[in-house]
Amino acid sequence: MSSWHPGHEPGRQVVALGLALALTAAVLDTLVTGSVTWVFDIFFVVLCAALAVLVAPRDLFTVGVLPPVIMLTVFVLVAFANADALGHRDDSVAQAVVSGLAHHSLALCLGYATCLALLAQRRHVQVAAHATKRDQSPAPSRTTSG
Repeated sequence: MSSWHPGHEPGRQVVALGLALALTAAVLDTLVTGSVTWVFDIFFVVLCAALAVLVAPRDLFTVGVLPPVIMLTVFVLVAFANADALGHRDDSVAQAVVSGLAHHSLALCLGYATCLALLAQRRHVQVAAHATKRDQSPAPSRTTSG
């Protein structure tokens, strides 16, 4: 028997929570350091893991595609507010977003890999639990009335 406790939060709430927390981390990092740094990267990886654990089993796919969407959305919003936080002073918004994604690609890859690994583990446990319940049920019997 596994001690895995599946998440129970609906996909929409997990998406909103992920975007809000990632944007908050990026803004706080920018306010403190003047740019998006490794502090955001560490927070992003931990956030991806937390989102994979929080989501309800029926919404695993939603979180499975979420990490790149979160990072792109956050970087677009940060670039509109302060392109210097992601790129050079004279960069356009689009160039700052691309620079930000390039500079933080390791965090994106680690966060995405962690998220997918946790979701795969959750799916494996879910399928195994379903198979165990099926194995423990009595065999079907056929009766005929004569």
